[in-house]
Amino acid sequence: MTVRKCIPWPDKRLRAVSAPVPEITDEVRQIWDDLIDTMEAMPGVGMGANQIGALLRVAVVDASESRGQVVRMANPEILHASVQLREHDEASPNLPGVWATIKRPRAVTVRYMDETGETVEKDFVGLWATSVQHQIDHLNGKMYFDHLSKTKRDMLIKRARKQR
Repeated sequence: MTVRKCIPWPDKRLRAVSAPVPEITDEVRQIWDDLIDTMEAMPGVGMGANQIGALLRVAVVDASESRGQVVRMANPEILHASVQLREHDEASPNLPGVWATIKRPRAVTVRYMDETGETVEKDFVGLWATSVQHQIDHLNGKMYFDHLSKTKRDMLIKRARKQR
């Protein structure tokens, strides 16, 4: 089990767009394993590779109640998002101690490369959809608080700094 350290905000790697994965390699498999171990240790419902400093388009999501149903994704992209929105409190281990209520599409269809190297299209709903969108944001160099107004974002970051 390898629980990796989450890089702290405002590390520049959290704002970098992660590089595409041309094929599934042992390095990608190791990153997935480390992401799963790190996510479970938090505990969380997803992680993007740049959160642990690996700038590859690799993420994991497990929003199941019983756990152990993790989805490994390389190069995830949203093909379709529902018009209906869902509110959920979101946070990040990269900026601990704070969270914000974010509205995102309730359902998304995502295309990604799975652990076998196959291209998959899958529908995600509810917390699964929220987590997938959150992880794709990470891979695009975006944080959940970027969905807030500038005033709310500034207040959240100030509150996080105070708690350190």
